[in-house]
Amino acid sequence: MTTNGAIENGQPDRKPPVLPRPIINLEINYRQIFINNGWHRSVSGKTFPVYNPATGKKICEVEEADKADVDKAVEAACVAFQRGSAWRTLDANGRGRLLHRLADLLERDRALLATLESLDTGKPFLHAFLIDLEGCIRTLRYFAGWADKIQGKTIPVDENFLCYTVHEPIGVCGAITPWNFPLLMLIWKMGPALCCGNTLVIKPAEQAPLTSLYVGSLIKEAGFPAGVVNIVPGYGDKAGSAISHHPNIDKIAFTGSTEVGKLIKEAASKSNLKRVTLELGGKNPCIVFADSDLEMAVECAHQGVFFNQGQCCTAASRVFVEESVYPEFLRRSVEHAKRRIVGDPLDPRTEQGPQIDQFQFNKILELIQSGKEEGAKLECGGSAIGERGLFIKPTVFSEVTDDMRIAKEEIFGPVQAILKFKNIEEVIKRANNTEYGLTAAVFTRSLDKAIMVASALQSGTVWINCYNALHAQTPFGGFKMSGNGRELGEYALAEYTEVKTVTIKLSQKNH
Repeated sequence: MTTNGAIENGQPDRKPPVLPRPIINLEINYRQIFINNGWHRSVSGKTFPVYNPATGKKICEVEEADKADVDKAVEAACVAFQRGSAWRTLDANGRGRLLHRLADLLERDRALLATLESLDTGKPFLHAFLIDLEGCIRTLRYFAGWADKIQGKTIPVDENFLCYTVHEPIGVCGAITPWNFPLLMLIWKMGPALCCGNTLVIKPAEQAPLTSLYVGSLIKEAGFPAGVVNIVPGYGDKAGSAISHHPNIDKIAFTGSTEVGKLIKEAASKSNLKRVTLELGGKNPCIVFADSDLEMAVECAHQGVFFNQGQCCTAASRVFVEESVYPEFLRRSVEHAKRRIVGDPLDPRTEQGPQIDQFQFNKILELIQSGKEEGAKLECGGSAIGERGLFIKPTVFSEVTDDMRIAKEEIFGPVQAILKFKNIEEVIKRANNTEYGLTAAVFTRSLDKAIMVASALQSGTVWINCYNALHAQTPFGGFKMSGNGRELGEYALAEYTEVKTVTIKLSQKNH
């Protein structure tokens, strides 16, 4: 007998690994608003359609939340957060157990959730299963482990006083999540918020709300008290705006565009000065030096920009290549792009699915056209594929200059812009010459060079000889217009807690 690589009769087991499979003809069971562990119709009676971007067909209608529904969700979250409630009296270890139980349920329903995410967003099923769901499960388990380890300090002030700090939950937190990683970004916010003892009102992106609603059913099954997590699907200008302006929401976590991030911060300042963390756009430099492992750099840069159809805030959207290796890097990059398999997201061979919707599809093609008109050289791609669905050919531009729109604007699509540089000081200056500062990457065999460049880059994350290396333990967030605050890691806990100082005057009878 053999199992996964064991040796039988002196020969290794060469059977290919069994790949997970999507669930065919998946039934959509959760389409309503989730409040107080129950499912509700919208107050207005309105619904909105959700489409499969690979086919253009409508998947289902979902209840459309607006201000009235948000008010009900916030009320439920406030009641759940009150002193003496089932949630507030649950000890820290109990919160950790619930998060572990939720992770167990995500593991149980992993294929279902990956299928749902693929249908809703167009991302390849295997990417959803192996990357998104894996990230969700690891994040929940990471923060489950933190639940009973959130500690304050004792502070020496004077022999007549005892002074200590405690870290307390903020209260009701609003979470507004994006359409490119709907489930993963939900868990990035839910994990630390619940770990610290807060309650939540969540608005998933209207383009892709289905996995978030399914998680509502798992929240109830896991045993979270009613009102701790509430999910209000709807549009940004209604449900999202209501969350941003609500006087009883104490903190907002948002992932999305810089433009919407500004609106949320403005709304927060006008309501109750609620705390805000923002994870926004990026125009991320990927710097390839001549002394790098070129094939690894090509592969990482390729995956860095084309992963998830290019719909990543971390996308390697400006690839700076030292001029002596530029021709070879370009040649190999074009070969990689031409080999990339675009097609049905449920097909295990597919590497790239469709763009999320017609708006994004049109925006990407318009930016590709601008690259052609402004003098960049189109090496491959540059157009749509077929007449059904929202598919765009993997596109590579060479001879790109810093003043072109494709080098300045966030494309959010499968477009690789390759630029040339001469020396370190030049490329650092050009890499930093952007309003964004989310991620960056450096490829070189010189450790000294890597550390020097990493220290000079104005970016929340710098990867060296790798790309998109994200872990639940490592903080993630941006500089400049890429946002503020951090998600993941121990640093995320500070975004969901208030620090209280307690000072006690001691008796002086024995002095």
